[in-house]
Amino acid sequence: MKSIVLFIFLAAFSLTSSASEQSSQNKPSENQQQQALSQLQEPMYRPLIERYILDELKAVREDQMRLRADIEKKISHSQLDTADRAITYTTDTINNVLFLITAAASILVVVGWSSFRDIKSKVEDIVSQRVGTITDEYEKRLQVLEEKLRERSEEILNNQKKISITNEVHSLWMRANLESDMNSKIEIYDEILNRKPEDVEAIAYKADALLELGQTNTAIDLCNQALEIDSDYGYAYWQRACAYAMLYQHADAMADIRMALEYAPNLKNELQHEPAFASLADNQSFNELVNS
Repeated sequence: MKSIVLFIFLAAFSLTSSASEQSSQNKPSENQQQQALSQLQEPMYRPLIERYILDELKAVREDQMRLRADIEKKISHSQLDTADRAITYTTDTINNVLFLITAAASILVVVGWSSFRDIKSKVEDIVSQRVGTITDEYEKRLQVLEEKLRERSEEILNNQKKISITNEVHSLWMRANLESDMNSKIEIYDEILNRKPEDVEAIAYKADALLELGQTNTAIDLCNQALEIDSDYGYAYWQRACAYAMLYQHADAMADIRMALEYAPNLKNELQHEPAFASLADNQSFNELVNS
């Protein structure tokens, strides 16, 4: 590039020297020189600057091309290095796997498994044993689950049966409360006892109905039966006290009255209104109990 610029300057210099010679030969006047200078539109050195810029742009383009070539070369080398490492890793891995397989086969041969048939039979035995163990375990679990389901089903059926019996007993109690005939009430109480044999309330109310019919001894037997089932049921003592009072067994009647009031204090309000206690009207202990 410097040689080109030097050449341009030499050419310009030679042109100027020849021009000076010609000017010396044909030297114009000062007026002619002023006119020539006024006719100049642009500086004479502009083509030299454009040429210099073009040369610089060309140099920049060449530098960029060399830089691009260097970068592509480096990228190619890095890709080759990566591929080489991957191939080396794969080769090493395969060699290690083959080595492990060879070692495993050698161990199998040493312990006595000399053929793949022996290996297959051993594996089948191990699998069958394991499957058998798992099957037995799950069979036990299923048996436990079936037992729980059976117990739960029985419990549900029993609860349904109890609910059905409770509904029937409730309906019978409503009928008994609406019934005015004592014989009919006794029949209803018997139906309740057929469904719930240990219903002490039904036994006590049946004894009450029997007292209304004058069957005191049978009523006492029913009260004893109710107290055997539940010794804390105050109404059974009350009904038995009524029966004893009707039989004029005042001492037994007073004892049962006290027991009835102990377990059911609300019965005290019925002492003066109970017709069965009419024979106790002159009993001092009974009157003291009423007035206490």
